[in-house]
Amino acid sequence: MNVLGIETSCDETAVAVVSDDGAPAIRANLVQSQLAEHAPYGGIVPEIAARTHLEHLERLIATALDTAGLGYDELDGVAASAGPGLIGGLIVGTMAAKGIAWATKKPFVAVNHLEAHALTARLTNKVAFPYLLLLVSGGHSQLLVCEGVGSYRQLGTTLDDAAGEAFDKSAKLLGLPYPGGPAIAERALRGDPRRFPLPRPLQGRGGCDFSFSGLKTAVRDRVAAFEPGDDADIADLAASIEAAICDHLLDRTARAVRWFRDRHSKGIALVAAGGVAANARLRSRLVGLAADAGLDFVAPPPALCTDNGAMIAWAGLERLRLGLADPLDAPVHPRWPLDPAAWAPKRPR
Repeated sequence: MNVLGIETSCDETAVAVVSDDGAPAIRANLVQSQLAEHAPYGGIVPEIAARTHLEHLERLIATALDTAGLGYDELDGVAASAGPGLIGGLIVGTMAAKGIAWATKKPFVAVNHLEAHALTARLTNKVAFPYLLLLVSGGHSQLLVCEGVGSYRQLGTTLDDAAGEAFDKSAKLLGLPYPGGPAIAERALRGDPRRFPLPRPLQGRGGCDFSFSGLKTAVRDRVAAFEPGDDADIADLAASIEAAICDHLLDRTARAVRWFRDRHSKGIALVAAGGVAANARLRSRLVGLAADAGLDFVAPPPALCTDNGAMIAWAGLERLRLGLADPLDAPVHPRWPLDPAAWAPKRPR
């Protein structure tokens, strides 16, 4: 089975071809970054993102198919990220995918971007259901039990901001470039994470939810007391920020791990996905947490943690194998929770 995947939910224009004829294979995976377009603004400008997707998408689709050595007639389906995300970008990607599906009479799959992150570990490591997922990115921080394709139970989510947003806004306060996660991680290598005591929100509290707004406020207050241009201060605060975010993620994930182990005897894996899951400090600490709980730790390679077309193509392939295609009038969803009950979840205590 060969599936073309298109990802335009945010600020990467990405196209991939994934196949599975007994063994999953990424035959092409192209990502056109928009960092240069958004860097002057310190964050993503939705209108610029949508227009940039339009500029690059046709070329990337042609190049992906050429790299994969396939023609349109050899595809078994076309998948596109249909949400959650920036509505302009979602429209660009889904309309391109629908056009190809209509012209070639191939099935179309409207992929939930979060499900694509959730299923990537099955592409790279063949992880069996059920597994516990820590999904951390610029827009989302969630703990989910992945029970099957299309079947997810949310244990916790952010009460305010996402972990990736905390990295980005903290980096901006420090005068570091966008995206903030890699910039803070690089400076943190030369800093002392114990120098600046920063809050660990909800530490020891019940439930598995996250909160990052208070941490950002504390960073702002620390930066206000800096001498301009003091590299040692910036490195130490970067290390302290990274440590605080990781501590918070570990505290919440540990609670979810205990809940998961008590109720899912067949579950053997803790999976991390999303752009923040590329952080080396976080990965190292999650390895230890999983080992202590008797779970395998799985995280896709860093290039497949950030937004990419391969995860969209794979999610489309998984759904097509179950006969789950979508009509060509399927809408986009700027907000689209994986757990239908996530608007008013009953979270473990």
